[in-house]
Amino acid sequence: MAKSGQARVPTIEQQRLLFDVIQEHRHPEKNAAIMQISFKLGLRAQEISLLQIKEVAALNSTATDCKVLEVMSLPAAYTKGANAMGRSKSHYKRKTISFDTESFNKVVRQIELMAKSGADINPEIFYPTVKKHRGKSRDLPLVDIALRESLLSWLRIRLVKDGKLTPSSPLFITQKGGCYSPNTLQEHMALMLRAWAGIEKASSHSGRRSLITNIIHKQKKSVKVAQKIAGHVNPSTTIIYEEPPEDVLEHALKNLS
Repeated sequence: MAKSGQARVPTIEQQRLLFDVIQEHRHPEKNAAIMQISFKLGLRAQEISLLQIKEVAALNSTATDCKVLEVMSLPAAYTKGANAMGRSKSHYKRKTISFDTESFNKVVRQIELMAKSGADINPEIFYPTVKKHRGKSRDLPLVDIALRESLLSWLRIRLVKDGKLTPSSPLFITQKGGCYSPNTLQEHMALMLRAWAGIEKASSHSGRRSLITNIIHKQKKSVKVAQKIAGHVNPSTTIIYEEPPEDVLEHALKNLS
């Protein structure tokens, strides 16, 4: 079961229900493709919002049809913490700071000198630099049949509706025709999971957690494999997912006698 604050991992039955109810709402092709990418490739909402057509498909010479690629090459700039194309800016508010003893002594001496000179002292100028996450690129094979079919269905609708698409066109667009922001897509994915499919405590991260849990527990693959697919820099991050999925715990509690 998910730790406090973590997205819920839907059961297989809940996943099937999700894709069934998507067909009952507007824009089923787009919504199915979004959730297929989440559950079958484990992409973060930010990564999905930044996808361009060239990452998943090749347009023909007249841009009237397309072919889904064999492998998605996800740029490092799309990954968590990156400010790709200026569309995923984050505002970080410092809550804690830490220094080694040498750096701390240096800061104290600087403050003493500034105080003696009567200069105004702004604490923030002494904060250590925030280490920015540079992101990690990864290649993800597009081998799942349902995923490929959903991508093709959505792309063909885009081609008919929009007419003029280029490889750099956004893969997913809002009802108004604009690009999704990461926050907007997170909210939309949560709406599908919670309101439409009734999966409590689910979020845009549920598909990602579901995939990694499946790889480690059901497929019995190594953490290294899951780490590569998830795009985690540190394997310790991937190990967080190495816990019994909720349906396994439920089955155990039903058979106590």
